[in-house]
Amino acid sequence: MDDLDDVLHAVGPRLRSLRQSRGVTLAQLSTTTGISVSTLSRLEAGQRRPTLELLLPLARAHQVPLDELVGAPVTGDPRVHPRPFQRHGMTFIPLTRRPGGLQAYKMVVPVNWPSHEPELQVHEGYEWMYLLSGRLRLRLNDRDVLLTAGEVAEFDTRIPHFFANPGPGVAEMLSLFGPQGERVHVRARPRGDAH
Repeated sequence: MDDLDDVLHAVGPRLRSLRQSRGVTLAQLSTTTGISVSTLSRLEAGQRRPTLELLLPLARAHQVPLDELVGAPVTGDPRVHPRPFQRHGMTFIPLTRRPGGLQAYKMVVPVNWPSHEPELQVHEGYEWMYLLSGRLRLRLNDRDVLLTAGEVAEFDTRIPHFFANPGPGVAEMLSLFGPQGERVHVRARPRGDAH
C-alpha cells in the first residue's frame, strides 16, 4: 500500500511540472479539460487524490500517455507498434509513440490522389518529407515541384500548399511534422568535413 501512496503523491508535482513546462495556466487547462481550477490546483498540490476521471482528460490535454502521468515504469521495449489509420484517402503509419511535438509518419498516397485539383491549405507547423517511392506533386504558393523517389522537401506549412500523387503508381513517403513550427535539422556530414 505504501508503494501505491508514493505513486499517487508523485502525480501532483508531475502534473504541475508538465503544465508549467508547456507554459499553460491553470485557467487554460481548466478550459481544455473541463476540470475546475480549484480541483486542478488541489490535485497539483497533492491535496486531491488523482482518479482516472481526472487523469484521462489531463493526459489528453498534455498529449502524453496516461502512464507518464502516474510514473509507470518503462517496459523496456523500445519498439513502436504502429497502428495505421486512414485520413482523406491516404494511409498514415505512425512511427513515433508520443503524441504532440515532432511526429514521424510513413504515408501511402494512392494513385491519382486526390481525384481533383486540391485547394491550397495553410496551418501551423513545419513539414519535412522524404519520398521513398513513386512521384509526388508539391505545390507551394505559385511554385509547382514534382518529387521523385529519393528526393526530400521541407517547408513551413503556413505557406499555402498541397501535395498530390499524379501516378503512375502509389507514392510512399516518410514525413516529419512539427505542429508548432519545429524545424528538422539534417546534417549530412560532420562539421569541418570538406568532402
